[in-house]
Amino acid sequence: MRIFATGLIGGLAGAALAACQPQSPDGSAAPPPADAPPAASTAAAVPEAFQGEMLARGTEPFWLIRIGPETITLERPDFDPVTAPNPGAVMEGPAAVWRATTADGRPLSVILRQGECSDGMSDLRYAYVAEASLAGETLRGCAGKADAMPREGA
Repeated sequence: MRIFATGLIGGLAGAALAACQPQSPDGSAAPPPADAPPAASTAAAVPEAFQGEMLARGTEPFWLIRIGPETITLERPDFDPVTAPNPGAVMEGPAAVWRATTADGRPLSVILRQGECSDGMSDLRYAYVAEASLAGETLRGCAGKADAMPREGA
């Protein structure tokens, strides 16, 4: 008798909950009312510091990543350029992270953190620390906004 009562109570609770959910005539979940507040986003907004065209580069081995509005491109000597659609950045703590897939299916990620960075070969100081990964190979270097990259003699 106890099992029957438990099952009955569980069934009634489920029916009551379902009755509270708006439904379309076909029984599926109905869309929210037009005047409903927008659903809260779980992703943190990307700060202005990580918006716009960004460049990341490293030495030993030399590499360059361009993060443009539509694509992310990795260029290295002795390799063909690798391009992936830019899915946009997401914030993970203080870092902006781009995760993309290249045309040939390889994962490409770029992580930028604000902080002074030196390329180790010059006196240039960059505003961001960069880490890129292509199919498990990690590249470390520095980055900046494309229109504010440090230049020799500037």
